[in-house]
Amino acid sequence: MASPTDKRLSFNEAPDIYDEIRPAYPADLFDVVFEMLPSAPTIVEVGPGTGQATRDLLARGASVHAVEIGPATAAKLRQNCPSTRLSVSIGDFEEIELPQSSADAVFSATAYHWISPPAQTNRPAFLLRPGGVLAIVDLIQVTDPADHGFFDAAQPIYERYGEGHRGPAAPARDAADPAIRSVLVEDTRFHHVAVHRWDWDQTYSVAEYRKLMLSYSGTQMMAPPQREGLLDDLEAFITDEFHGQITRPLVVTLTTATLA
Repeated sequence: MASPTDKRLSFNEAPDIYDEIRPAYPADLFDVVFEMLPSAPTIVEVGPGTGQATRDLLARGASVHAVEIGPATAAKLRQNCPSTRLSVSIGDFEEIELPQSSADAVFSATAYHWISPPAQTNRPAFLLRPGGVLAIVDLIQVTDPADHGFFDAAQPIYERYGEGHRGPAAPARDAADPAIRSVLVEDTRFHHVAVHRWDWDQTYSVAEYRKLMLSYSGTQMMAPPQREGLLDDLEAFITDEFHGQITRPLVVTLTTATLA
């Protein structure tokens, strides 16, 4: 069971903002997934949020069992996707009881990094039918001139509030490599590992970027005075130095593998 301090529950604090500002995904991505599946497939979706990808799964005829850890987020998902082919369970994907060998696909969009490494492969190996598909979508920020230098220039503001970038630098666009790829390559239970990529840059007004920041777990978990200070300083910086609009350069990756 998730603890009250679980970062994943931070999304539950702002479901309306998350729903408004988080991007959807390329239609071609879903075409690739459904070409690998039988008609009217049964899909377990991990961390659906408010339905950014769930809508597309349902529109293509799938029956979706969505596992969402946040109750308010799950309520927004049900509101957004009023389908008899959608069932929603509130809980932790790693712990919730689901029937063995019952799914044609396990799908997750921009949420699978929250799953512990052992469960990333053990849970789908348990849930999928033989030949079933694991399909993981990642949204990778890349280094690209499209941002006009904003993210490098803004780092001192983030660092001032303890939110500076940690970890490896953003990759070049053609070097975007989702972490799940190597995990699946090394797991002999999964075959035919493939990665598909789409450029998916997103442009935000200063008000929209503030909302995007509020949809992130790290921002939600900041103390309110520090959070407001960070957002106010970023808003002023974008207004003064970037004419009130910035572009976030992104690559969407779809990693697929089949269970032996």
